[in-house]
Amino acid sequence: MSVTSADRPGSLEIVLVKAGRTKISYPAELLADDGIRVVVRAPWAGDSVRDFGFVRFEKGDVFTEYYWRDRWYAVKEVRDAAGVRKGWYCDITRPATVSAGRLVVEDLDLDLWLSADGTDVLRLDEDEFAQSGLAATDPVAAAAAEKALDDLEHLAREGGFEELLV
Repeated sequence: MSVTSADRPGSLEIVLVKAGRTKISYPAELLADDGIRVVVRAPWAGDSVRDFGFVRFEKGDVFTEYYWRDRWYAVKEVRDAAGVRKGWYCDITRPATVSAGRLVVEDLDLDLWLSADGTDVLRLDEDEFAQSGLAATDPVAAAAAEKALDDLEHLAREGGFEELLV
């Protein structure tokens, strides 16, 4: 189902679920929905600064977020208050579902960071993923999550990453 600008709602509630519980939810401006990929924009939804060591998310940051109904990840382009790109934070998730004004994704612990200049590609939280037990409880989902991380890393290192977002 494609949503045109004439019938596009102005916003969606983004809901990130982890281990069966809502981790965070926040309103976002709906930019596009072609029936497969949903694009939204939202300010940093955290209560405080989040310093990962390689990037800081803070008040004023703006996230343009790309979700797919048929892919096991979400890509979030992060810009500071002045519009300067910090990089891309990628969550490995189950495919997004959208209904009743809500976009819901389940976080599967794995993440990838790609710096704005493309020099830093970091695989994140592989220890949390291993500890989650997903490989034992849902081996199909675990394999899909690992493949999604590998695919994103390959795109980030070999080029083609930004083509995902066009």
